[in-house]
Amino acid sequence: MKCPDHPVLVLISGPSAVGKDTIARGVIDKRPDDFYFVVTATTREARDGEVDGYDYFFVTHNEFARMIDNDELLEYAVVYNDYKGVPKQQIIDALESGKNVIMRVDVQGAATVRELIPDVITVFLTTPSEDELVKRLTARKSETAEGINLRVATARKEMNRLGEFDYCVVNAEGKQAEAIDRILSIVDASRRRVHQNPIKL
Repeated sequence: MKCPDHPVLVLISGPSAVGKDTIARGVIDKRPDDFYFVVTATTREARDGEVDGYDYFFVTHNEFARMIDNDELLEYAVVYNDYKGVPKQQIIDALESGKNVIMRVDVQGAATVRELIPDVITVFLTTPSEDELVKRLTARKSETAEGINLRVATARKEMNRLGEFDYCVVNAEGKQAEAIDRILSIVDASRRRVHQNPIKL
């Protein structure tokens, strides 16, 4: 009897500044033939260095509304006064090609995805301490003091939802490679679970 080996949908979530993008991209860079990274659509402005279609799809509010009307989004939410959503066709195409799919979403969005896709593998990414998280948020310099305070308060509430996730991975400063390897191990084990259902959207 052949062992199972199905592509999986992996959701990486956690508070702002824990390094969701860095770790997700690191997984892709290490094994590009095995993974597809889902690009999220957002109505917020691009930060310095961000590239449309790579980091996010930066769209207008009107375009985002059109995507909602046409049922093009797996989930969407208002995050810090801007809309964010996951276009679903890219997920369908990647899974059909046999690739594992990695999504990075906020904690609010993760709850929605779990309801829609019970077989999703969920990973909560965090920092070694709250002090480290506050330090990273402050270092961004893309937020006002009020904005940072809001993100810190939100992060504290999000940390309380750790129990909703399958796995927890710590992304310590300077040890991103360890976090990436842990996620790869989770994916490899998940692909070979005897009892699993193919992902359906």
